[in-house]
Amino acid sequence: MNDELRGAQENEPITETTDPSEGRFRSAEWYGGTDRNAYLHRAWMRRGLPNHAFDGRPHIAIANTASDLTPCNSHLDEVAEAVKQGVYEAGGIPLDLPVVSLGETLVRPTAMLWRNMAAMAMEEMFRANPIDGVVLLGGCDKTIPSLLMAAASVDLPAVVVPGGPMLNGHFRGVPLGCGTDVWKLSEEVRAGTLDEDLFLKSEQSMIRSKGHCNTMGTASTMAIMAEALGMTMPGIAGTPAPDSRLLVTAHETGVLAVDMVRADRRISEVITKQSFENAIVALAAIGGSTNAVVHLLAIAGRLGIDLTLDDFDRVGAGVPLLVNLQPSGRFLMEDLFRAGGVLAVLNQVSDLLDPAPITVTGAPLVDYVTNQPTWDEEVIFPRQEPLIEDAGIAVLRGNLAPLGAIIKPAAASPELMVHRGKAVVFDSIEDLHARIDDPDLDVDASSVLVLRGCGPKGYPGMPEVANMPLPKKLLEAGVRDMVRICDGRMSGTAYGTVVLHVAPEAAAGGLLAYVENGDTILLDVPGRRLELEVDAAELERRTVAPTTADGFASPSRGWERLYVDHVQQADTGVDLDFLLGGSGSKVSRESH
Repeated sequence: MNDELRGAQENEPITETTDPSEGRFRSAEWYGGTDRNAYLHRAWMRRGLPNHAFDGRPHIAIANTASDLTPCNSHLDEVAEAVKQGVYEAGGIPLDLPVVSLGETLVRPTAMLWRNMAAMAMEEMFRANPIDGVVLLGGCDKTIPSLLMAAASVDLPAVVVPGGPMLNGHFRGVPLGCGTDVWKLSEEVRAGTLDEDLFLKSEQSMIRSKGHCNTMGTASTMAIMAEALGMTMPGIAGTPAPDSRLLVTAHETGVLAVDMVRADRRISEVITKQSFENAIVALAAIGGSTNAVVHLLAIAGRLGIDLTLDDFDRVGAGVPLLVNLQPSGRFLMEDLFRAGGVLAVLNQVSDLLDPAPITVTGAPLVDYVTNQPTWDEEVIFPRQEPLIEDAGIAVLRGNLAPLGAIIKPAAASPELMVHRGKAVVFDSIEDLHARIDDPDLDVDASSVLVLRGCGPKGYPGMPEVANMPLPKKLLEAGVRDMVRICDGRMSGTAYGTVVLHVAPEAAAGGLLAYVENGDTILLDVPGRRLELEVDAAELERRTVAPTTADGFASPSRGWERLYVDHVQQADTGVDLDFLLGGSGSKVSRESH
């Protein structure tokens, strides 16, 4: 650069920004003006940013959950580059913002323990920094929920780019469903019907490419929930991670983020109660993960929207299952994308969608589902011939779950939807692992397996253990499903007749803590009932006596202590009580 040009750039005036409401963008509160603080903020950012970065352009943070230890998100740096180019094209300034990342397969004791921590940290960074809008890059299960929870509490213009599912892997000529086939194949090994060496060889075929699970697990579900809520470029959810169209749409999202800032289109304008109702319709139609329930409830809590478990039952009732994907069907996410994708599914149930909610583009969601064709009716069933007529998440209540429990009918066995059986009780996941294969375990195919101590407080963190393995002796006898009840969660890739999210949990004084071996339990999904059939006098005797819940030891320090002291129950989303609502984007104090 010659001295004349350098001098001209150095002498360019610093101008203040303009927006429709306050005369300037939020970032100008840091960069606008000629005082010492504005000087500091600009000077420290001049490590590649040109003068025009401070002349009134929107500053867009790219909140990136890429991490080598979150393998499903490891490709998001490439996606971020595509977003960045779009932001530049639209006249904005893109800024990398690495945020907390949670890898579902690696993090111990459970990634759910840190969903709220990640959301809290992200929220504070979104608020604390000079940004006008944010692009949220997530993939693995907890990353999209935590990003949306954080952004909702700050209420800046925000848009999600899901990282996308991996391509189909195959073993011995058969497609492998990531997660789902892990559960299936491992049970066959335990049953003695699959050689362990073959099981281990399938490991090398399970993960064929970058991207998250290719079943309709929690990652795929939450990407679709983000789209159904209006928080993505329409049509992006389910785009495979290696597909070049993901980068194209990421670029377009960068352009959109700048437009959203200029229009001052915030999350609170996009996501309404009706948006959640549209998401519940989508959840049933795709056969989505039960984890979506706690995540949607938590996001609603950040926005101050009165979403309840009853809304899931009310809105989801009668919605058909149309997507033939594992764990509720045959195919995988790559197949859903080629068959027409999410918009084709929503087109089939468009009459059930509320027409009012808009998307991040400013146009209503329903505008994007009109005339969306289905290209493969083996993958996306026609509305008049669904896989299941009524596939909504069922909310159960009764003395075992006065605050509610849920079951996913699409993943359960029809013959077990009404069932009465004797309880076989496990006090912890460690107790289950120690005794489940004991040949002397008093259990038969009609028994009801009960696992407690796995709720938000009791574990702590509410792990994905509710789809507990079946006793080995029953597997060997050909049994492949039983009624299971737990105060924890299960993977969205899992299946079976599993009652989960029991609230209140055992560690919070729920009746689950007082169930004893041999007690009769009634499951009545059509009647929405979950009952411990023990007479009132006996229950009263038990509830004044010490139980395993009374021995629950609260962690002594750190995040776990804060979490256990403040975490709420599953029926309200498992957020921390002091994180409900939001603090907005305003920061009134200056540090210099």
